[in-house]
Amino acid sequence: MTANIEWRDGEPWSPRYQDLFFARGSGLAESRHVFLDGNRLAERFASLRPGQLFTVGETGFGTALNFLTTTALFAERAPAGARLGYVSAELHPLSGDDLDRAWSLWPELADWATPLRDRWQEFVPGFHRMAVHDGRVVLTLLVGDAASAYAELDARVDAWFLDGFAPDRNPAMWSPALLRELARCSHPGTTFATFSVAGGVRRELEAAGFSVSKRAGFGRKREMLTGERVASRTGVEAHGRDARRVAVVGAGLAGAAAAASLAARGCDVTVLDRWPSVAAEASGNPQGVLYARLAGHDTPLRRLLLAGYQHVLRELPVRLAAAGESWRPSGVLQLAFDDGEAKRQALLAAADLPKSVLARIDREQASDLAGVAVASPGLHFPGGGWTRPPSLVASLLRHPRITLRLGEEVDRVGYCDGRWRVSFREGDGGALDVEAVVLATACASRPLLPSPLPLRAIAGQITLVPAERCSAALRTVLCARGYIAPAQHGLHTIGATHRLNEASTDVRLADHQHNLEALKLLSPALASAFGGLDTTVLDGRAAVRCTTPDTLPIVGTLDACGLYATLGHGSRGLVTSLLAGELLASGIAGEPLPLPRQLVQAVSPTRYAGAHERARLWHHRGQRKAPESP
Repeated sequence: MTANIEWRDGEPWSPRYQDLFFARGSGLAESRHVFLDGNRLAERFASLRPGQLFTVGETGFGTALNFLTTTALFAERAPAGARLGYVSAELHPLSGDDLDRAWSLWPELADWATPLRDRWQEFVPGFHRMAVHDGRVVLTLLVGDAASAYAELDARVDAWFLDGFAPDRNPAMWSPALLRELARCSHPGTTFATFSVAGGVRRELEAAGFSVSKRAGFGRKREMLTGERVASRTGVEAHGRDARRVAVVGAGLAGAAAAASLAARGCDVTVLDRWPSVAAEASGNPQGVLYARLAGHDTPLRRLLLAGYQHVLRELPVRLAAAGESWRPSGVLQLAFDDGEAKRQALLAAADLPKSVLARIDREQASDLAGVAVASPGLHFPGGGWTRPPSLVASLLRHPRITLRLGEEVDRVGYCDGRWRVSFREGDGGALDVEAVVLATACASRPLLPSPLPLRAIAGQITLVPAERCSAALRTVLCARGYIAPAQHGLHTIGATHRLNEASTDVRLADHQHNLEALKLLSPALASAFGGLDTTVLDGRAAVRCTTPDTLPIVGTLDACGLYATLGHGSRGLVTSLLAGELLASGIAGEPLPLPRQLVQAVSPTRYAGAHERARLWHHRGQRKAPESP
């Protein structure tokens, strides 16, 4: 997917499209003239209100020049508290090295480029969310064919940058299908600007519902086009809520991720939990492994896990470093322990995913990477690793707009007179009034749900074992039916058992034995090293996870008035929770959503609602009209 770039006299040239990305001496000035001035962004940014969102859409991300100049102008002209959404499509993203070389030509943009570079990676196809500059600027990069990607976008765009290679070099970027999708994401008054004045482009823009006019171009290009969306019954309606105060019920990973994303959008968030400390339940394990067990065939779950995995790899190191915590990018090995697993891995290896995401390796290579002899060949996830989930939860909740209320159990949530009232168990604190509520307490959310959801409890236990001479050499996480992580403070985490429809948190000797037996599929040497351990003296931890019948999490609107859920993440919470938090916060804040429409619907609670209820929830998305108070 990475773009093939040739550098000719210091200018980036695309062999695929036989055209320059920009001219070395004039690229920055041209970007400002055509796209910023062409959409009157300086005056429009200055007229924004605090808290107001302005969204820019773009048809070709390229070297990110337009994004960086727009971000710089927004910081200069927009009032404090205003927010910038930026959506851009790119079929072939540049490599990090090519971006570095391009950006070196614009040192004045270095402050705006650095946060983006910190999050840049080799992208899989799909949507990729990057919130930069303390969350004030939110980039949604659509990797893939522009028309197909925009057809899956839920957004309301205020200004368009039509910036692909010239129409005769890259006609797909100027197709009627793409322009119709841009019109769908527009509203009356949405503007556009483009360097192209080709007659076909003018006619297709007018056919899509835009007025078109010419104005002076830049440099040797005498003219350019600008215009705006005319009134139409089609297009996207405004969405989002006026939710300045939000209650998040649950201080585990799902709740903390939602709270952090909401706080970054200027919401005042109160996080509530019945336990006296954060991450007291399934998010409290001492080591959390980041990897995605992907289906061999393309499924909604596989697409979600890939999106969540890459999102965490972008955000986790940055977040943890800012909080003084550690991310251990040890890599993860998934071993092909039987014929069925070997078949799944072969299918994945043929899926043409970037080598930075996964690579198929033989047993000798796997042993060299692990530092110990392993039992099988497998898949290597070089970007994977592990962290301490309680530290991650604490770092997410460390925000001036987040207030913690621990040791208080929520008894009821009810909607009345335009707000939600959160009531507590007798003896706890008084009621809390907010504009929106997010439920993030796994199976414990059942009493608070407006209608039942098929949440399933799965009890699981980890085992902590002291490092032995052999195991101390382990450098990567090893996974088969169970897993073992490199030692932390002299202890390995081995796990984990799965007891469906059980909610017991008792630590059991039988589960310790099960975890130790599972080592045989990973490394006979490690199994032998720990074979003589007395399970009666081993430490461990049991917790209850929450999953769903289709194993997809439940993320989205429970009630048209502002009740939301982020539930059912199961054993994949480290992969999916952060992206789920972004999805909730984007919907509440009226931003472009960070997932394609098909995936938004796949994780929505409405997939379990009846047809009438599902239609009602979608129709009222983001509106104030309410059903009767619960």
